[in-house]
Amino acid sequence: MPSASDWFSTEFRTQFDKQDAAIGRFNLAIFGKTGVGKSTLINAIFGEEVAETGIGAPVTKGSKIYIDRIGHLGIVDSAGLEVGKDDREILSELDKAMKQMRRQPLGDQIHLAWYCVRGMDRRFEEAEADFIRRLDKLGLPVLLVLTQVPMINGQYHPDAIALAEHIRSLGLPIVGDRPFVTLAKDDPFTGARAHGLLEVLDASFRVAPEGVRLALTTAQTIDSKRKAVAAQRDIVLAAGSAATAAAVPIPFSDAAMLVPIQLGLMARIAHIYKIKVERAALMAIATTTAATQGGRAAFTGLLKLVPGAGTVAGGVIGAAVASSFTFALGQAWLVVCQQMSAGAFLTGNGQVDTNAVRDAFLKEFRKRMAPIRK
Repeated sequence: MPSASDWFSTEFRTQFDKQDAAIGRFNLAIFGKTGVGKSTLINAIFGEEVAETGIGAPVTKGSKIYIDRIGHLGIVDSAGLEVGKDDREILSELDKAMKQMRRQPLGDQIHLAWYCVRGMDRRFEEAEADFIRRLDKLGLPVLLVLTQVPMINGQYHPDAIALAEHIRSLGLPIVGDRPFVTLAKDDPFTGARAHGLLEVLDASFRVAPEGVRLALTTAQTIDSKRKAVAAQRDIVLAAGSAATAAAVPIPFSDAAMLVPIQLGLMARIAHIYKIKVERAALMAIATTTAATQGGRAAFTGLLKLVPGAGTVAGGVIGAAVASSFTFALGQAWLVVCQQMSAGAFLTGNGQVDTNAVRDAFLKEFRKRMAPIRK
């Protein structure tokens, strides 16, 4: 018979996989001439070294358009084909790939294109404008991003301003009808700070299909507020599901029926904060006293840890208690995931300090349960 922790870990991984499939993937095609900083821009928005994963796999059989799948992000690139030299071949391959992909689930389609131009190059060629028009005709929303533009004391470099105005005057079919001006990384030589990344991300959200916005929320690493809003929405939904499950009061000993709801919530929030399954499972075990519950009612021990819970133990759990308990658990788990995402709870050798995780979780959980227990 498996141990309680083994049982719990297996159940958590099952829920983790379910949430992985439910969240899906946001697929971004990125184009621009060699050296404009495409990889730097992607890494700045989606996490360090995301764009260094390799050539990926063909989007469809025999295609020269490739996709790297990294968690809930897909990066679509024309590896080996260079914009400005192989435009006709790139667009032909992309057209063929998109026609085939439209028959696939939404998470397997291409959702958006970024076209990158180095902002200090002082020129934008007609061939680039035509490439963007062709992308639009293929049905891809296009963000035009000016890269590597320094901004000092709130002022963009005048060459970049002139280039942006020239591009705007062309009336291209681009999102927002204007270029987005960015600097992906701080420049220690000039003192220029990174800027423009949130504007690019916000514009991407505005045109991305609704069905992949959670995947985009999960994949990006620069908008913590958007992640928190998504997690809070899931907490409210899970609390409602718990209330429905306990609409007919259930014995305290049968609280295990709430476990799939609560584990699903925990797994989903772990995905949102890009916590890998190995760490997330250890964190979940540490926070739920699973080892003391024989693997059957992994969360019931938490109620006993709250002052006054004896009035529930041995009795029944109704909709209000199930909902409030799930809400408090979700809020406490959210705080722990936010802290883990920021680098907390790791030992010197990079292992998860499960005692620290448990202490932090219980502190938040008790805080949120206290008004309910009164």
